[in-house]
Amino acid sequence: MENNKQFDWVDFYNGFARKLLLYKDNRSELIRLIKLVFSDINMSLPTLELKNDIVDIDPFTVFGLFNKSQSIDSRLKLIKSITNHFDLSAKTPTSFDSIPVLNNMNATFYCFIDARSEHDIDNLWHFFEAALEYSDNQSFENNVRFSKYFDIVVNLKGNGNSKITMGLYWIAPHIYLNLDSRNEWYIYKSGKIPLRVVNDLPQIKPKIMSSTYLEIVDKLANFIKSGNTQFNDFRDLSFEAWRYSEEVNHAAKQNTVKTQRDKKGEALADADVDTIHYWIYSPGNEAVNWDEYYSKGIMAIGWGELGDLSLFSNKDEMKIRMKEVIDNTKGYKNAAHATWQFANEMKIGDVVFVKKGMYKLVGRGVVSSEYQYDDSFDEEYRNIRSVNWTDKGEWDHPGLAVMKTLTDITAYTDYVEKLNALFEGSGYEELEIEDIVYPPYTKQKFLDEVYIEESSYDNLVQLIKKKKNVVLQGAPGVGKTYAAKRLAYSMMGVKDQERIMMVQFHQSYTYEDFIEGFRPSGTGMNFEIKKGSFYNFCKKAAENIEEDYYFIIDEINRGNLSKIFGELFVLIENDKRGNALQLLYSDEKFFVPDNVYIIGMMNTADRSLAMLDYALRRRFAFFDMSPSFNSEGFKRYQKSVNNEKFDRLIERVIKLNEAIETDDSLGLGFKIGHSYFCDLTNVDHQVLSNIVEFELIPLLNEYWYDEPQKLKDWSSHLRSAIK
Repeated sequence: MENNKQFDWVDFYNGFARKLLLYKDNRSELIRLIKLVFSDINMSLPTLELKNDIVDIDPFTVFGLFNKSQSIDSRLKLIKSITNHFDLSAKTPTSFDSIPVLNNMNATFYCFIDARSEHDIDNLWHFFEAALEYSDNQSFENNVRFSKYFDIVVNLKGNGNSKITMGLYWIAPHIYLNLDSRNEWYIYKSGKIPLRVVNDLPQIKPKIMSSTYLEIVDKLANFIKSGNTQFNDFRDLSFEAWRYSEEVNHAAKQNTVKTQRDKKGEALADADVDTIHYWIYSPGNEAVNWDEYYSKGIMAIGWGELGDLSLFSNKDEMKIRMKEVIDNTKGYKNAAHATWQFANEMKIGDVVFVKKGMYKLVGRGVVSSEYQYDDSFDEEYRNIRSVNWTDKGEWDHPGLAVMKTLTDITAYTDYVEKLNALFEGSGYEELEIEDIVYPPYTKQKFLDEVYIEESSYDNLVQLIKKKKNVVLQGAPGVGKTYAAKRLAYSMMGVKDQERIMMVQFHQSYTYEDFIEGFRPSGTGMNFEIKKGSFYNFCKKAAENIEEDYYFIIDEINRGNLSKIFGELFVLIENDKRGNALQLLYSDEKFFVPDNVYIIGMMNTADRSLAMLDYALRRRFAFFDMSPSFNSEGFKRYQKSVNNEKFDRLIERVIKLNEAIETDDSLGLGFKIGHSYFCDLTNVDHQVLSNIVEFELIPLLNEYWYDEPQKLKDWSSHLRSAIK
């Protein structure tokens, strides 16, 4: 393996590490030089202390100044300035490929002064010195000293396996292996390391001790020395892990339409070390515990009576236990969801915004440890994570904050940007949050936008609530698709698109798309079970059982319904909700939650479609949607258009519908809908002519393809209406 270009950073890093040791007992001078480094290149000094009033610093944090997520140009400028001010002789690196980097929001190896212990930074210097000595001479005495300080600093607030071993790799990559998430994935999960070697390695826990780390290092070093691998040393291994994860991520982006959130828990997601999640968190009712949590550098979720959360094998198991201990039986599912996320889905590097009630934010920080449980504390403090709290104060939340204790807001990218802007003072007062605070949507709003009578709307709502599965059927242009989403909005009371999903059935749509099936993995080397749209939607709804969710299926009669629904023919019945059946591919029982409503849409004028499967007809109610030219809503719209040609055309289409209804070969299901004429602006002859020539007459041509005289007569009637 060619090393020259890939690893020309090693001499510089090692040389700088040894130069830093000269400042172990003169840290004020080190701080002065660091400020000069940034000042000379007109670059802002990153936040290294509260208000950047730097009173002390450790050598790993100094390395972190040019080893975090930043452009190559910025890194080169910093390194050149460091070379100048620290009088270094090593050549400037030309490549930073494969070097592990810190998260920008968690780039210090210590907590800020009001949250750290007296000797934290001293211990980091002792560890730094011991690590360099051990890299030169692996004597017993050096091993003991290295191990002593490793076990101390890995447990400092804000640190962990990834961060500490990353620092070791920077200063001596020929001796130390970095155990960041990318390398951990490559070693344990990628399949690139022989299974016999992996099985002999100790498992990596959230906080490993020095003995475990050195055992991993020794065994992998022996594997490399055996000659049965392409690697020459740990640098090769880390480079290959970086290269391979880049290759895998690129392939994943090219070959899948699923988002990274859909892949959570899979190998490819594990390889994406740059994914950060954002959370809204309440430290007790009205943030009552905030000051204490801030001073201790922690966040806690409560529910200590559940015991160690890491012992629950899945969320359903946690829900069962939660239901036993929570007083409010209606809210236990949401509480279990937040608790599961806190223990299993939150990760080091995630950003947490702290809220006080629904109107205030009081802080921001970065998660710096894995989940921890300590039964020696009161129940309220047993489930904790360490957090590097970077901001503390009070800010007005733009709009209403979500009510739950813990909410993953990563998907709301605009919202996240606005909250970050709030902390950075970037004019957040003028921003509106539409992702979380949804605009209201009422029954009257529906009636104003969808031209059906109020009595029909009331009947439809009652039908959906009772049956849970409804098909809106009607001729083309009656507004089925337009009405479906707005019907859901009106029943929810808000335009919350997160609780609605729409798919379109077609001849190639399958059970594998809808529920689950085998699909090629990201590498294309094997197949794995991937979940479908309806499965994921039901899982999402089950996590928020207090709210209703609406799954909308366009062209429901175009798919092979027996194959698409499979065993769900039973599960979607209104009296079978909550009952579970074994899925076809996976060893999993699945149910359709009670709060999921299915709205299908069917075009009754499509001659190419077969009759609906009787089994599906029995489980759905069917609601006829007819042209609404005579509804009060459409009449108001027609009056607002105020155009004589438009009025004549509408009158002619109403008569055309009477002819279609009485035609033996057609009937009610083929009448022309009102939506062809809705939402028109600047109505003129050209607009109306386009509707007649390119929408209505082609439709009539399909209806009366075997009756050319009738087609000719009605085409003439329509054209004459707009002359």
